[in-house]
Amino acid sequence: MAESAVSTDEKPTSSSTSSSPSLFKKRWRAWLRAIHRDLGYLAIGFTVIYAVSGIAMNHIDDWDPSFNATERVVKIAPVADDATDDAAVALVTAAAGIGKPAEVLRAGDEVRLTYEDGSMVTAIGDTVTIQQRDDRFFFRVAVWLHATRGKQAWKYISDVYALLLLYLAISGLFMIKGKLGIKWRGTILVGAGIAVPVMYIVLAGGPGPPKPDPKTADGSGIRLLTPDENQ
Repeated sequence: MAESAVSTDEKPTSSSTSSSPSLFKKRWRAWLRAIHRDLGYLAIGFTVIYAVSGIAMNHIDDWDPSFNATERVVKIAPVADDATDDAAVALVTAAAGIGKPAEVLRAGDEVRLTYEDGSMVTAIGDTVTIQQRDDRFFFRVAVWLHATRGKQAWKYISDVYALLLLYLAISGLFMIKGKLGIKWRGTILVGAGIAVPVMYIVLAGGPGPPKPDPKTADGSGIRLLTPDENQ
């Protein structure tokens, strides 16, 4: 019996030519999440620096984020008026116990020592007052980076970080679909996040009108009084 020939040639299907666009359409959220994750890792160091320094600068009236100031008092034998300057300074320096001073001032039984790090020692009679400033290294460096004035290169690095934050904020809106995404729960939370600063501006009255520029009246050096001063 003769067997019929079977063709093994296959015609290309349309799915092979359109697989790439359809694959991207199905997996764009996965790509969004992957990029969001990697940029989030990259931004961790910047975020810690700016968050910590931002809190420190917000409370700068309550504490010094760069230095920890301490004061202590010790008693010594009074400095004799006829003691040499070297002897008087040596006595006070030994009592302070913080090293060799950068500047020395002596007047009778009063001795003042100034140090390179800003510490000061004052001896009057039998009382020595030691005022020290200990460096808060992390906070000081973080605040220094946060205030970008005078740091041209860091200004552009900060701009890149700001763009990263914008991407993280916007991409986060579309990472999840459904009722947990932007269509329902996301809309409520985004609205709450926007409402907080708006409500504060409304309740606090905003920045108010610009203050008048205290320019001179006629170039003679006479400054115009502001409305608050002219009362």
